[in-house]
Formats: sequence, structure tokens, C-alpha cells
Amino acid sequence: MLERLTVRHRGLRHGRQRTTVVAFAAFAAVSLVPGLAVGSPAAADQPVTLTIGVLNDADSLNPFVGIEATSFEMWQLTYDYLVTYSTKDLSPEPSLAESWDTSDDGLTWTFHMTDKATWSDGRPLTAEDVAYTYNRIIDGGPEAATWGAYLAQVTQAEATDPTTLVLHLKKPNSSLPLLPIPIVPEHVWKSVAEKDVKTYKNEPTDGQPVVGSGPFRMVEGSAGGSTYVFEANPHYWKGAPHVDRVVFRVYKSADPMVQALIKGEVDFVDGINALEVKSLQGRDGITAQNGNAPSFNEIAFNTGAVDTKTGEPIGDGNPALQDAAFRHALGYAIDTRKIIDKVYQGAGVPGSVIIPPAFTTWRWEPSPDQAYTYDPEKAGQLLDDAGYAKGADGLRTMPDGSPIGTLRLVARSESPTSLNTMNYFKEWLADIGIKADVVSMESSKLTNVILDGDFDAFEWGWYVDPDPTTMLDYMTCGQRGSWSDSWYCNDAYDKLYQEQLVEMDRDKRVELVHQMQQMVYEDAPYLVTAYDTIGEAFRSDRFACFAQQPDPGGVWLFQSGVYSYLHVRPAADAGDCGGATNATAASTTSGESGSVGTGVVVGIGAVAVVVAGLVVLVALRRRRTAGDRE
Repeated sequence: MLERLTVRHRGLRHGRQRTTVVAFAAFAAVSLVPGLAVGSPAAADQPVTLTIGVLNDADSLNPFVGIEATSFEMWQLTYDYLVTYSTKDLSPEPSLAESWDTSDDGLTWTFHMTDKATWSDGRPLTAEDVAYTYNRIIDGGPEAATWGAYLAQVTQAEATDPTTLVLHLKKPNSSLPLLPIPIVPEHVWKSVAEKDVKTYKNEPTDGQPVVGSGPFRMVEGSAGGSTYVFEANPHYWKGAPHVDRVVFRVYKSADPMVQALIKGEVDFVDGINALEVKSLQGRDGITAQNGNAPSFNEIAFNTGAVDTKTGEPIGDGNPALQDAAFRHALGYAIDTRKIIDKVYQGAGVPGSVIIPPAFTTWRWEPSPDQAYTYDPEKAGQLLDDAGYAKGADGLRTMPDGSPIGTLRLVARSESPTSLNTMNYFKEWLADIGIKADVVSMESSKLTNVILDGDFDAFEWGWYVDPDPTTMLDYMTCGQRGSWSDSWYCNDAYDKLYQEQLVEMDRDKRVELVHQMQQMVYEDAPYLVTAYDTIGEAFRSDRFACFAQQPDPGGVWLFQSGVYSYLHVRPAADAGDCGGATNATAASTTSGESGSVGTGVVVGIGAVAVVVAGLVVLVALRRRRTAGDRE
């Protein structure tokens, strides 16, 4: 999920960022001043409100359009999914579907649904709503841009009765029953024509909340806003949550957000850095952690933007970056260990491939002779071998002798992590004779720049789904102009992608997925820089019963599913958290919490141990606005 990361993402969950050491120093200086007021819990006669500080707004409340992590989190509160994921290891668990089965040939999947679900306006939620949602995606309109990969090979979704949904497939789909698709109400969406999907806001209007079936309903907020208010859904079929309202408050940077937590103005903050986590772990009434993130950050290149209708080149990308040999050589110019130590303050491990370490089955590991190492001399030799020799001025030229020019390295302005990474990259490029400049822009602007092909390289990241299909899909030729951001296209890769989609023999599919990762690694449309952690903190003197996902070592919020939102309670009423053994306890100091921070994770082996079996947050992605997708 988890969200192109930032965002997406997370990305990440598309929406998570870190602050710099300078910003942290300012934070520390303020936070150590005595006498800062700590907010008090709401009075007994006031609604119980959980206020969450985030660093990204919702780019769209329309589940067929948005891509930011914050948007995905809000969809989870608003809508149910057919299948959800366990807090323990993210394995599929029943939600609207209580059970499911498939035919021997894999061409028919039958989901048996609950008869208790209703929409927030009181109407029953039936298999007809699920079939309606899926068929809008299967039809291949704008709804398919985000969700189409999950329904690959599905020709029809059929409601055979109010509680039975049948999926008919032309070929097996190896990712089923993974279906992290928000189910929308047919009686609302049938009035939204396909041509209007991209512009449909799906926001509260005239005092009426958005109609959904989830535990909360949105009563206030709009895309790009600073505040989003959700009230408990009185018709929620799984039982009422223990808080009356959830409020998301958007901050421009982590420092004022952390100060708001200390002052009691917010109850939970997401996306803080490792130094801020460490400081908060020593404060009364606050619990903080670095949760393991199923995501990666990368430097992405413009491998050749084209008009997807004509195939003609578009944009102004540097031609050197269209050469896989050139890009691959740059992999040896990046010191990923330094990025972890200096940019992420040690909270993570160096990156390599597009499937994070948590995927012990799906992940391909480059052998020692294949793996990138920080070796500027080797990078230079590979560039020489590929024809990019140094000129008299010490700068490398194109194979024809013309200047390469200055590479434009784009950092996301809302993410100091992004800026710091690209500043280091600029220095490392200079060491091998390549001139570069770093420019900074907002994620929303960068999205449009990418789609126009007017860039050379940028820094961003992805959350990876429990099944690798969607992450692999983003690298296919067909995603250019949509979810692809590097414009990568390799026909051999696409062939493997189609083969793994229908391969039901798990071992054979794993081998195909490994081949695809190796292909991307060697072609280097991305140079993966980091698998980082997510800093979180909350007022444990006010709330309790958050649960990590996965358990242990995972995050408390921005999960796959709404477990924490359903189980979080006021600290005074927490008791034993309904018998949940993995929930955070109420405390007056962070050290007394039932779930202390996981701390800084070092080494891929450590990550694998802590998150063994993790199959990653779902549906948390990155970017694209309603007008971006064609």
C-alpha cells in the first residue's frame, strides 16, 4: 500500500516523509523548554476524537482517482473490501466475504458474503454492489488505471444472489484472492458516467456525508485540504468503533506536527524521523516507534517518454539516460550505506531491488558479482566501456563526442529526505565526470512533469502490495502515461509479466518474478536507494490499543485494513483492549507502554527476522491527479 510513497505508499505510503537533522535540532531546542502545555483528553460529555497529524493531504477522495497514501487511508475508513488482511502477517482474512473457493481450473472464484453489511445511509450492501464496482473496472475505463491489475483475466463479476459473488476468468489469476479494491455503492455511483469519473470529487456536499460502508463516514474535507473529519458510522455492520470522530490534520513539515503532539493538539503523528522518534520515546505520556515499512525509495530515470498513442518521443529527457548501460553504470556511483546513515539517520537498510526484504519468497537477491557496490572507479570504467568517455574538461561525453550536458535531479520539496538524497547523488555524479543540478518541486507538480516527459531523474518511492503483481505491473510498457514514472518498456519483461499472471504453480511463478526483478535491476530504470522505517508516535496518556501490522515490528496506522481504528480506545477505558495481546497499553510515560518502539533496524538480515513472513501493506501508492490519467 502500502502509497506511491512520499507518499506514495505509502510514498511513501505514498505520504510519508522525514525531516533533516537541522530541523530536528530546532525541534529539540523547543521541546526541551520546560512548561509546554500538554493537552487534556476531551471532557466526558464531548465526542471522543482521535486527531492524526499527517504530512500529505488527500489528492482525491474518489477511490478511482487518488494515489496519495492519505487518500487510501481515508478510503479504508469509508469503504469496505471483499477481503482484508491480518494484523499478524497480512495473510488474507474475511471481510465482506466470509469465505471463498475456486474451481479446479482456476477459472471460477466464488465469494460467500455476509448479509449484515449496510451502507451508511441505511441501505443494504449486497453482492450486486461488489459486482457493480468490479465490472466498472473490468470494462477498462478510467477505473481500471488503479485497480485493473487485480482483476486481470476476469471477464465478468456476477452476483448470483445477494450474498454470493462469482468471478468468471478467461485464464487463471495467480494473485487472487487479493482484492484490495474499495466497494462503492451502486445506488450512488450509477449516476456517475464514465466520462465524469476523473472529475467526480466524492466529497461531502450540502452537509451530507459521503455514503460508504466502513466504520467512519466523512463529514468534512476536500482534496488538497488541511483538515478532514470523519464521524463513526452508526450503521457499521462489524460494530461501533470506540472513538466518535477521527480527524486528519495536514502539516507542511514534521517539526510543527511533533510540537502539536507534545502540546496535545494532535494524538498521533505519522512520518517523523528516527531522531524525533528517539527524543519522543523519553517523554511522559508519549509512545513512539520506528515501524518497519514494506516499501522502497528510488532514484528513477527518464528512460524515454513517448506519446502512448503514436509512439513518438515526447519531453526533453537527456538521451544518455535512454541507454541501459549508462544507467546501470550509475548504480556503482551511489553509496546506499551513506544514504541510510546520513539521510535516514540509520533507520533502514540499503536498497537494491524493487521487492523489499520482507518478501522472502518473491524477492530476488543479486549475487555478490551482480550487486551494486559503491565503486566510483568501476562506474567510470563501465561508462568508458559504453562509450561515455571523459573530454578535455573532465566531463563525460556521449558516444558521438557531443556533451552529455547537465542532468536535472528533481527532489520533492516537501521531503528533506528526497532533497538530501539528490544532493548526495549530485556529488557522486561529479566524482565520475557527470555534471548535475538539483531542483526542488512539489509532488503534485512533479507528477505532471513526469507525465510530460520533461525530466531526467527524480527521487520518490513505492509501497509494495502483498502480492508483487501490481509493483511488477508498474514497470510494463502498458503503464507508460499512467502508473509508470520511468517510461520503462521492455518487451521481454512484459512477456514474463503475462506468464506470471496466469502461472498457478507457485515455484514456477516465483522463478518468473525473480527473472523480472533481475531484468529491472540490470536495465536500471530505478536505482533503489533504501528500505526505510516509518516513525510514528501517539499520546499514550490519551489513547491505547493500537496494534502493529505486521506483528511484531510493523506500523500502528496506515495499515492494510482498519483494525487499529476499530480497536483504539481512550486510555481511561482501555482495560485489556478487548483481550488483544498485541495492543499498546495506556501509559503516563513511553517506557511504560505495552508496545515500545522497535528502534532502528540495521541490516537486511535484521529486517528479514523482524518482519519474516510480511507480505506488505496494500493499496498505498503514489500520485496522479484526476486529470493525469488517460
